[in-house]
Amino acid sequence: MLTATPIEDRRWAAVVARDRAADGEFFYSVRTTGVYCRPSCAARQPRRENVGFHETTAEAEAAGFRPCRRCRPNEAPLAERHAEAVTAACRMIEAAETPPTLAGLARAAGLSPHHFHRLFKAVTGVTPRAYAAAHRDRRLREELAADAPVTAAIYGAGFGSSSRFYERADQVLGMSAKRYRRGGETAQIRFAVGECSLGAILVAATDKGVCAILLGEDPDRLVRDLQDRFSRAELVGGDAGFEALVAQVVGLVERPAAQVDLPLDVRGTAFQQRVWQALRQIKAGETASYAEIAARIGAPKAVRAVAQACAANNLAVAIPCHRVVRTDGALSGYAWGVERKQALLEREAAA
Repeated sequence: MLTATPIEDRRWAAVVARDRAADGEFFYSVRTTGVYCRPSCAARQPRRENVGFHETTAEAEAAGFRPCRRCRPNEAPLAERHAEAVTAACRMIEAAETPPTLAGLARAAGLSPHHFHRLFKAVTGVTPRAYAAAHRDRRLREELAADAPVTAAIYGAGFGSSSRFYERADQVLGMSAKRYRRGGETAQIRFAVGECSLGAILVAATDKGVCAILLGEDPDRLVRDLQDRFSRAELVGGDAGFEALVAQVVGLVERPAAQVDLPLDVRGTAFQQRVWQALRQIKAGETASYAEIAARIGAPKAVRAVAQACAANNLAVAIPCHRVVRTDGALSGYAWGVERKQALLEREAAA
């Protein structure tokens, strides 16, 4: 009886564990069935004495084995095939005049609607319907930026009727279509810069609510940052009434565990909105990892996208992205400095 080599022992351990990390490194064949598989194949585990190992699929087939119909080792890995299917679905959505149905997208991917819907959300972080809506909104902004007539832009972007667009105009553009086409030049944003224990603080608001809370060292730089974000809006210094709103925001910084009901004007993609809503549900004094937030919004594989949504947050403290940490508990990047993040967490823990 031949003695197994150390590399064969490691490979057999990978087969027993169905280790996906070993996929592509080798393949195993089973004499009794005449097939060869990936290490991660979910088929019934064979007996060790019936198993052989191969470096490539060509080697396995040259030895007389055929590919397993379950794990399909002669094709791209399952995760890669799934990614390709979702990518193709995204291109279908983007190329269509009207959003394709879930059944049509699933049929093109060769999957059931339920399986496809779950897969699409796991890969992209949003549902096919939300992806189609976001793409339609982006097309509308591009049409308006190109000076297309408002009505033509609405229909050209894929809205079935102008009434459907106007129902969502504020959410899509944050203002009327005509104002957006002019670059938001008539939009008015009030702002004020103050001081808090963490340095300079800028608070800005539209007539709908607070749209920016920025922290930093240099007040002038904060104002320039606001100008960059709203390049063609009319920026107006806040009056005495606005100073009261600033005081509320400063109170959040000094006492981040306090319950202050601020009116917010929050704008972002459908995915960002879901992440930010999840952040607001983290209680003061507690933290969550990026992976936990991804799981809470139903997109466990979208950890990197969750981190990007946290970085895109314009409302420091009001949307508490400072409560999101790495899986090991370490503090990760923070748009307004890791030192400020640590200070906010310490204050909440003390409270």
